[in-house]
Amino acid sequence: MSASLLNQPLLVLANLPDQALAERIADALVEQGLAACVNILPPVKSVYRWQGKVQRDTEVPVFIKTTQARYQELEQAILQAHPYDVPEVIALPITAGLPAYLAWMQDETARPLRV
Repeated sequence: MSASLLNQPLLVLANLPDQALAERIADALVEQGLAACVNILPPVKSVYRWQGKVQRDTEVPVFIKTTQARYQELEQAILQAHPYDVPEVIALPITAGLPAYLAWMQDETARPLRV
């Protein structure tokens, strides 16, 4: 993958079953340098079909700001901490944004982790 693709900023969307887990995952992702920032949103009602049945659950959405270079590690970290068999983890490319903010995202997720 080219350097420009690895630097691609991403917005990752995920839903967690409760506030406590959302906060633990957010803290871990930022502390490990896998995310520059995680926004924890208010709980939402999710309606979806799972194993043939319509489900209704309250979930806590998170917006995770990262880069393509850190996406695979971020995805694995979420999978390891998430109790769902198939959690929602969706990455969207950020095609434009305030250059200083995008540079900050890149710096925060660059290796090696700066303490």
